[in-house]
Parts: sequence; structure tokens; C-alpha cells
Amino acid sequence: MAVLAQTLSPEAGFMRPAETVMDIARLGCLYPYPLSFMRSLLRRVVTQNWQIKPAEFSLCPEGYGHAVYEIKTPRAVFSYVIFAKKLDNAARSDRVIAEDWDMTVTLCEGIVDTERLEWLRTNVPLQEKGRVDASCFVLSRANKSVRNFEAVVSRLAAGQQPNLDEMAKVGYLYRTTAVYGSGKFGMADWDKVKARWPDFSSPFDAEMFSCWMIRHFSLVQADYVAARRAPETAVAMDDKIKRYVGIGNATGLGMAPYLINHPLLINNWIEVREIALTRVLALGIPDEITRGHFVCFAMKAMQHLDEISTDNQEQNKLNANARKDLERALSWFQDRSISTWSEVTSYASEHLGVEAQELLNVLLLELYPDLIGDLESRLAVDEVYSLQANMRTEDLKALIETHYGWALKINYSDPKTQGIFWYRSEEKMEPRLGRRFEEEGAGNEMLLGIGWYVSKCYETLCEFVTANGPEANAARFVFEYPEHRYITRRMQTMARTRYGEIRINAIDLDVLPIQLLRCKLSFFGVGKFDPRSRMWVRNTMFQGAPLVSDIGTNIGDNWCFPIRPAAA
Repeated sequence: MAVLAQTLSPEAGFMRPAETVMDIARLGCLYPYPLSFMRSLLRRVVTQNWQIKPAEFSLCPEGYGHAVYEIKTPRAVFSYVIFAKKLDNAARSDRVIAEDWDMTVTLCEGIVDTERLEWLRTNVPLQEKGRVDASCFVLSRANKSVRNFEAVVSRLAAGQQPNLDEMAKVGYLYRTTAVYGSGKFGMADWDKVKARWPDFSSPFDAEMFSCWMIRHFSLVQADYVAARRAPETAVAMDDKIKRYVGIGNATGLGMAPYLINHPLLINNWIEVREIALTRVLALGIPDEITRGHFVCFAMKAMQHLDEISTDNQEQNKLNANARKDLERALSWFQDRSISTWSEVTSYASEHLGVEAQELLNVLLLELYPDLIGDLESRLAVDEVYSLQANMRTEDLKALIETHYGWALKINYSDPKTQGIFWYRSEEKMEPRLGRRFEEEGAGNEMLLGIGWYVSKCYETLCEFVTANGPEANAARFVFEYPEHRYITRRMQTMARTRYGEIRINAIDLDVLPIQLLRCKLSFFGVGKFDPRSRMWVRNTMFQGAPLVSDIGTNIGDNWCFPIRPAAA
């Protein structure tokens, strides 16, 4: 076990300032860490010995049909229902506007009987066009990576294991195209899930569990089809290779507004992560064991970066630079004796790029699971944004200058800084970007340009204070200028937090939504980013994660930075 200093309280030590932590360029470099939702969920599933067994498994030899898995937790029973169909290649699309998929699923409460299964069969495959009820709390779908799935099945049928070179390029057999929860399409809303089903009461637990089960079924389906295609020669996929297979995901603009629309929640996620890092820096002692573990994690991370396959040259450059920086840091580390881990982070901040700095922070967090594990319970927060009506407008002005100085520095007289507007499409109500001075639609703009609203509010507030004196209060200000009520309430609320807002001008012509996507995905636990543009990214979830068959074993929580089994 890692040696811990006992002279400091767990919350003691230096926490990085908001101007460092909340900069969008840094947030866009975050990696998954031990408290990411996938890791936290599977630790519970494995340690609590959840029982996951097929209650029904009705597939044709080609793998089409339905399956129902019964999930028994220490508290309750749930069902995971899967419908797999033969899909014409021409109908297969990862876009949200698709209307047909290889697999559709739902997670629901209790046992599914024949009558309920048939009702679900008429609705779940329709996805957005169907309706489920409040006993369901996740609705999702996924498509095959057809070439990879067929290649794997063919080799298994011939008595061979999958080609790892090919598997490393893709990393999955299926990819999700949407995972819905929180009350959509008739499902139970988040308040009900949190209160009624504590097994899924941490952020995004149910959605992550659904993705893990899609991954499980993809592996079962591949073995099943191979065995029926060639019963005399087929072999099952090796468990080490199964763990290396993840579930693919395509994430686009739909996820980006979430981070801006939920600033209290995002502040909390960031603060928990920073508290974890502060504990390690303050309390962790670099002894012989932890030094050895640090070297092993660093070498694994470097190999992980080497194995990421993407056609995006900018991402390849980022990965290559992070790998070189990490190698440089490791060489520096092995050449000297250190007394605190802060020496490592200080070296990184002075000599390495932001990507490598955040990667090193994750390596340090991996060393001390016992020191940060209790923080899992602090990731959820009730979001209440309240107007402090009696605040003097002079104090409100000072608050904006102190906590939103970054927004006031943006020169909005430059058309470029407000060149983009966000709106929802009529087709699927999904976020889209429009060019403010070239396209119509800005009248339907989503309220995501927080810096702009802050700037406009501050400008009006200064005039108000001049006209009415510093003793006038916020209530009078927003009564006279109701268009500023929303941003005033938000600023007053966020000023009480440690990290506050993400520092991004989301309406700048050159905005990179992919930075928001990567930030949120890192908290999910997603790795291997493959940007397809500045607005959407492919990635791999649960690669290296435990299998359903690993539940009840002593498998460790060591699947960060997954690498090829042959090289492990």
C-alpha cells in the first residue's frame, strides 16, 4: 500500500486556480481518471457481485432476434432488453437522423414478462419515434462495425483468434449512436432514478451501464454466430482479447451545450478532480513501491498513445507530443530522488505541454485509489441557481470584475468574436452551428454565449450604477432590465463556487466544440479520441474493462490506458 503523510488533512494543500483549471484549452486535454463514471460504476458492479444472466436468448444462426438479461444487484432486480436485426447496409448510419439500427436496447426495472417484452418490441426499435414508460430509464441503439465484426467472426469460425493488428485500428465490434436517459420519450426522469434506484444514482450510471452491456452482447453475439457458422472448427474469443474490445461511440454537438448549461455540476466535477489531485500531492509519499508503479503506468500510457489509430493529423501530433513529453518526464524522474509528487507536477508545468501535464496528473491519481475513493459520492450535486435580490449593484459590478474578468477581456466589437450562433434543428432538435452574419436563424439562438451575455450585462449595469447610485440593489436592476435576469442569477450563483464557468467564448467564429466534447467524455471515462472534424469525435468506451464473466473474481481496477493483449 502507498505510504501517506499524516501531517495534513485530506483537503489541505494547494488547489490550482480557476484561471488555470477552467481554461478551455486545458479542459480539452483531459484524460479519463480513476473517478470517471465508467471506472466507478464497474468497481461497484464487480465488488458488489452483481448477477447478470440471460433470462431469454432467442437469436437465429446469424445472430438476429432478441435477448433479455436479468440484473440482480444487492438492492433490486432490473432487465436489459436487446433487439438485434438484419440491417441493410444502405440504411446503416451513425447520424442522429438515422431511423434504423443493428441493435436497439432499453434498461428497465423488474422482470420482463412475455406481454411486456412484446410491448417493448413495438417501441424500443423505433427509438425517438416510439414511447416507453417510466419503468425504463435508458434507451439506446448501436450499429455494427460491419467489416470488423465479420472479420472477427470469420476467424473465430476458422478456429483462430481475431487479428490484433486489425482490432487495434478499430477497437470495437459495435458503436453506439445515442444513449438517452433523464425522462426522454416517456422514461423515468433523473430525480426518480436517483431516488428509486440507488444502484444507478451517480451521474450517468445507467447510461454507462447500458454501453457496457452493448459491449457484452457484441462479444456474445460474435461467439454465437461463429459457433453456428462452423460448429466443428469454431473457437470462442480469448478473454484477454475480449477485454481489449470496447464499444465505439460517435459524439457530436449534442453533448457540447450540456457543459455550458450545467455550470454548477461541471464546477463540482472539476473540483472533485482537483481535490483528488491535491490530496495526492499533499499526502502521497514517493516510496519505492509507488515509484515503481508510477514508472509502469507511464510506460503503459506511452504505449497506449502509440497504439491510437486516427486519420486526424492534428490528433496524431498531439498524441506524439504527449508521448515525447511523457518519455522526457520519465527520464527526468528516474534520474533523481524526490520527496514529494509536487516536484513532478512542477517539472511538468515548467517543461511539458498542457496535454502531458494533465496526463501526468492522471498517472499520479492512479497511485492512490484509497486516498481518493471517497470522493465518488461527491460527484452529484443539486443545481439551484438563485438571485440575490438585495445585493448592491456596486457589489454585483465588483463580482463580475472579479469572477468574470475573462469574459470582459473579449472584444465583442470584433465580428469574429460573435461570428457563430448555436440553434436546434427542426429535424431532430439537435444543436447546430450557424454563421451569425451569413445565415438566418440567430433569432432562435441557444443561450450559450455566456461571455457575451456577461459583457452586455456589465455594460448595462455600469450605466445603471451611474444613474442610480451604488446602493441600488440587484432586484431593481433586473426589474428594469429583465433581459439580464438570467445571467445575473447565474453569475451570483457561480461566484460562490471555487471554479465557476468554463472559460470559453462559445460564439467565436473559430470555436472548437470538440474541446467541450473531450472534457465531458473524460469524466465519462472515454479514451482513444479520433476527431472527425472540430464538431464531432469517434472514441472507444470500456476498452480494457472487466467482462461480465469477471464479476466475482479478484480482477483489479487497473484498466486505464488499455494496450494490446499481446504486448501486455
